[in-house]
Amino acid sequence: MIKAGIIGGAGYTGGEMLRILVNHPNVEIAFVNSTSNAGNLISDVHTDLIGDTDLRFTNEIPQDIDVLFLCVGHGDAKKFLEANPIDEHIKIIDLSQDFRLNRNSSINNRQFIYGLPELNRDAIKSAKNIANPGCFATCIQLGLLPLAKAGLIKNEVHINATTGSTGAGQSLSTTSHFSWRNNNLSIYKAFEHQHLNEIGESLLQLQPTLSDALSFIPQRGDFTRGILAAMYLESDLTLEEAQKLYEDYYFEHPFTHVSRKNIDLKQVVNTNKALVHVEKHENKLFIISIIDNLLKGASGQAVQNMNLMFGLDENSGLRLKAIGF
Repeated sequence: MIKAGIIGGAGYTGGEMLRILVNHPNVEIAFVNSTSNAGNLISDVHTDLIGDTDLRFTNEIPQDIDVLFLCVGHGDAKKFLEANPIDEHIKIIDLSQDFRLNRNSSINNRQFIYGLPELNRDAIKSAKNIANPGCFATCIQLGLLPLAKAGLIKNEVHINATTGSTGAGQSLSTTSHFSWRNNNLSIYKAFEHQHLNEIGESLLQLQPTLSDALSFIPQRGDFTRGILAAMYLESDLTLEEAQKLYEDYYFEHPFTHVSRKNIDLKQVVNTNKALVHVEKHENKLFIISIIDNLLKGASGQAVQNMNLMFGLDENSGLRLKAIGF
């Protein structure tokens, strides 16, 4: 059994991590750290876990574990590792953005590998530290990686993507209150979202000559979870060529599937799946990509990375049911 510790277990990503690991056949949850909830039952905070675990939150950080998940806010993972020495034998999977970019990928002699399995699966298998990708970044990259691999991003890519309210985290803000978010839709960080940097690095990894812009318009949706990204660019590919390109690229990846029919969020919400659909409209290649932002976009992908790092079945603990309706 893999002994796992979780730092920051009271938030959305920490809660999703617990929901997966409590039923993972190869994992024992050794501790869940939360300074604000130390001593409280986990099921008092994540009330859906009543009957699933009698663990309590702790403010201690035991070192007799195999893997440590950092489910903390952006900037806090770096601060945590600077303040808390972690034994070298412990593998770390960080869900913040602190170590995703090449220029920020090391700390305390730890080198972090960018943890998108559909891009870096072999490197992840031998890695000791993983920087889990962002949710928008995951969804958008899965829509573009096959094109980049073939060197076929030859002009500007236009991207519009909408995320659910859980993407903003559990802390309240003006734009996450129910009365503001419900029956509402808004755009934020147009053309300058922070995930563009990691998307750009991944695409350059596959297509070093890439020089064209990614024009990204993020939207806040009035639903709880999920991301739908709609992308288009000019392309000489026929529809049949594009479908084959995508199906060949994802053939060996168990969680990303190419659908020849149109797709919708309910097909992936509550799962670690990503679905991609391509269409051709005159000279435009149109791509739709969908994920659950808390699972394939966060905690589910982190567990997928853990499975790869420890030589487990990549699907282990992640055979989850979509909500469907």
